[in-house]
Amino acid sequence: MAQRSGSADLPLHGGRVPAWLAGRMNRLAGVMTEAIVLEYGRDEFLRRLSHPFWFQSFGAVIGMDWHSSGVTTTVISALKKGLKPLERELGIHVCGGRGRHSRQTPAELASVGQRTGVDGDALAKASRLVAKVDSAAVQDGFDLYLHGFVVADDGKWVVIQQGMSDARRQARRYHWLSEGLTDFVDQPHSAIEGRSGGEVINLTDRRAAASRKAQLDLLGGIGPDGIAAEFARLDGRAAAAPEPPQQELLPHLVMPDRHDLREGDVVLRRLHGALAAAAERGPVDFPDLLMTGGVGARTVRALAMVAEVVHGTPCRFSDPARFSLAHGGKDGHPYPVPLKVYDQTITVMKQAVRKAKLGESEELSAIRRLDAEARRLERHARGPSLQAHIAEERANSPAYGGRTVFGWASDEAQEAMRSGR
Repeated sequence: MAQRSGSADLPLHGGRVPAWLAGRMNRLAGVMTEAIVLEYGRDEFLRRLSHPFWFQSFGAVIGMDWHSSGVTTTVISALKKGLKPLERELGIHVCGGRGRHSRQTPAELASVGQRTGVDGDALAKASRLVAKVDSAAVQDGFDLYLHGFVVADDGKWVVIQQGMSDARRQARRYHWLSEGLTDFVDQPHSAIEGRSGGEVINLTDRRAAASRKAQLDLLGGIGPDGIAAEFARLDGRAAAAPEPPQQELLPHLVMPDRHDLREGDVVLRRLHGALAAAAERGPVDFPDLLMTGGVGARTVRALAMVAEVVHGTPCRFSDPARFSLAHGGKDGHPYPVPLKVYDQTITVMKQAVRKAKLGESEELSAIRRLDAEARRLERHARGPSLQAHIAEERANSPAYGGRTVFGWASDEAQEAMRSGR
């Protein structure tokens, strides 16, 4: 049976991803998915999507604001567009999305069923049930506005939904995984993300089974008059009711409202390990890339973080903010998106995946070695403070083709960003 794997607080942010970044996100999301499926299979990719920490890390490494609720919309959109040309080859289909796109999910799933032979009607039913559970059975003050359904050719699926609370300016994300799922209303979530808003009615909790049965008995047995009488009887006992059992402790990811990245947001030894691995493995595994003056070495550092998202185990993603240090963020935090670096990352990944499909796995193996070296070196690697690293990136940003939603990186723009203007 699927279990909750954690929760997180997500600030509710508006705005759109600009076209110059969205296209790159689509391509990088697509090729990273290819690499994961090649290395670990479709089932593992679905499992990773159901993990809230990995999901947030994936969004950060492709350049979305590291702490924003917009990561959810962005990742679903990037996967949907990036995997569309590859869905027959990979056997993975992304349906739904935000707003009106979410309402098209049943029709899209029916179309997937016609193309692949899986039961599209059953998938559509699952989609509706998942939405109903998170909107009605889990009454936590968040209104659903996004529903993404990722399904494989064999019928296995993962759902990512998100709700918002305008009053609290917060979003809550819900993850579902079909693997091991036996009951839609008995503790089905693989994870629920979002800030606590006080007492929550969660009828999907396994401890609520008696409540669900009692509600059905009330509706089908004693009728409205009996329900009123039962309320009157219970009202007198409310003061003597025992304390409800405490919710089991789960990993909890807190995403702050602030935009700037701070030391506490990043496990610094992991960052130092990635920087050291890029310096050591780069000349050995990526000599041609390093011939590109000034940009090549920086790209290997970005690749080290991409490699970790492709190869890392769940415990590696306790600090998803760290992955924003690969390609920055569209709002300029931690620094502008280095387009020259981003484009080289895509090129290297695409070339590695293309060759691996032809039986030449050396380049994809080099990316795997980069991740393994980072994990080995982080135990003793030393490096700059986080703020020093960010300052260096901002200083080099114009040379890397740095860009944000506000424009191209320049000395004036960098100074305005540092001063908070």
